Amino acid sequence: MTRLRGLAWDHRRCWGPLDASVGPYCAANPGLEIEWDRRSLYEFGEGALGPVLGAYDLVVFDHPFIGDIAQDGLMVPFDAYLSEQIRFFEQDSVGPSWLSYEKNGRQWALPIDAACHVASYRPDLLERYGQVPRTHEEVVKLGRLARKDGKWLGLPFVPTDAMCLLLTLTNPQEDGEQFIAREMVEQAVAQLRELAALSHPNSSKWNPIRCYDHMIAHDDVVYVPFAFGYVNYASKTDGPYLRFADVPTTRSAGALLGGAGIGVSAQSKHRQEAIDYALFLCSPEHQRGDYVRAGGQPGSLAAWKDAEVNRFSGDFFSSTLRTISSSYLRPTHPGFIAFFRECAPRAAAAIAGDIAAAELAEYVNRLYCETTQPERSVA
Repeated sequence: MTRLRGLAWDHRRCWGPLDASVGPYCAANPGLEIEWDRRSLYEFGEGALGPVLGAYDLVVFDHPFIGDIAQDGLMVPFDAYLSEQIRFFEQDSVGPSWLSYEKNGRQWALPIDAACHVASYRPDLLERYGQVPRTHEEVVKLGRLARKDGKWLGLPFVPTDAMCLLLTLTNPQEDGEQFIAREMVEQAVAQLRELAALSHPNSSKWNPIRCYDHMIAHDDVVYVPFAFGYVNYASKTDGPYLRFADVPTTRSAGALLGGAGIGVSAQSKHRQEAIDYALFLCSPEHQRGDYVRAGGQPGSLAAWKDAEVNRFSGDFFSSTLRTISSSYLRPTHPGFIAFFRECAPRAAAAIAGDIAAAELAEYVNRLYCETTQPERSVA
């Protein structure tokens, strides 16, 4: 009996389709057992990856880890196992999702899940105020109208999400003299402070999940301009549900890419079995079928464009495809996770008005420079 162990992150969007796949896949592959464990969303995005790879064959993880994975050979590259399939998977990727798991000419994971910053709203509440906002000015106008009725915008900005907001709104330049130009930081912080003033008082304590949970349990948050999308809140059939839309930026561009990849540990004793299972989970047939029906958010472009998938999910995918197609891929060099983790509390403090935007810009650019080119100093 071959036993595979996998590690997911603790939300139904991730573990739902993985748990649901075990029975049918093992039935079709006698002699195989599969077990999935879970870890927190924070650990998924910012925790240490190396220590878990000795205990698991498969790990679902956030793409900025790719630099460290490639540098240390922590996972098995898929290239040798894909052959002619590699072009097919690349073309079936949503936005830059496929590229996000490539480093040094090797493909270190498959995009099992695709996401980015999108807008969201309660359709039953928004109808009072008109159309979905398309610009920052329209968002502010909506927020002011909602406040007159005792309602709010939402803007999740716990430190992790505050840093994500900064990256969405500042057009970072990986190879520029500065990672983010100071004037871009100042402009973004000014916009975010304006939105925060019109947003629910708990926004600084919310990540997207907490925000969405509040929105479906209460009737006081009308619209959220930027947060990672979760199809589960659009697929609800009982009680209040959410709808999702493109972000209110020029051409809906620049939204931070999220999602999740599935990789095989270099320490796995069952590499071929783990690779085969990962390929099955990421196949378009499975992704637009059982995967999405079990609560998953596919990484397959075919699933995002599928009419039945969109009918089932309240058009979550078709309504945000433009945004994810022009989304922003974070740097994936070794050390980016540590850089992000250090900057996140300061980004939240800047949005809250506790530190100046110029101070945030100086810190972000200095630390980024130290992370990527230790011998240089920021002018």
